Amino acid sequence: MCKVLGINRSSYYKRRSKGKSAREEENEKILKMINEIFTESRESYGSPRITEELRKRGLVCNKKRIAGIMRKNAIVAKIYRKHRSTTQSDHQREIAENILGRGFLRKGPNEVWTSDITYIRTSEGWLYLVVIMDVYSRKIIGWELDKTLRSEMVERAMKKALLERKVVQEGIIFHSDQGIQYTSESFRELLRENGFIQSMSRRGNCYDNAVTETFFHTLKTELVNRRRYKSREEARRSIFEYIEIFYNRKRIHSTINYLSPVEFEKLT
Repeated sequence: MCKVLGINRSSYYKRRSKGKSAREEENEKILKMINEIFTESRESYGSPRITEELRKRGLVCNKKRIAGIMRKNAIVAKIYRKHRSTTQSDHQREIAENILGRGFLRKGPNEVWTSDITYIRTSEGWLYLVVIMDVYSRKIIGWELDKTLRSEMVERAMKKALLERKVVQEGIIFHSDQGIQYTSESFRELLRENGFIQSMSRRGNCYDNAVTETFFHTLKTELVNRRRYKSREEARRSIFEYIEIFYNRKRIHSTINYLSPVEFEKLT
């Protein structure tokens, strides 16, 4: 082997007797921390987020080095998958103007709330999830599950958000798609009673509500697409843990300075 590589036997044995270099030992320690963070993130963090999380834990390290260690050890974040639309916008009801206009960067909480609905597959049948997000911190402030796509589901989620936020001011923008759940008279009355301004995406344009769409992509990639739920109740427990324990309180977001939504709101 030494002859093929063109090195002296003495050099080979000298290097072998020394064992691992200081950098190799340090890389092994870093790799252990990377694996811990990667597992905690449900295999969703790439090198930028892992680098930020390492810094929070007291290890300041170059992002290129972290990326190199991850690449060498085949640690790759899961990619997003597209999800099927649940929007039923083929109706004759009144449509609200798109007031939001993709203005997703906000100066404080309770300026813009967004909402959308997605589906969860279980062995018992479909389970539908509606969420309400405060765009400022990306926190899910209200959510609800149901086995049918009814407007009452959105109303229950909205009431939870109102209870969680204890809103007293008027003029919050509530943005959604043009689905029948958001155009129902009972839901619009709920918005009016609490002083909200309704805004809706243009038909077939998912980018008008990109922040909520992104949340669903994240949910599907990090949780739902990896599970086979035997029952709706199993899915319900799983989603509760993901939203309330992991996403809102632990998962860091690049758009809010690599903090979790709860951390971001506490610091601002």
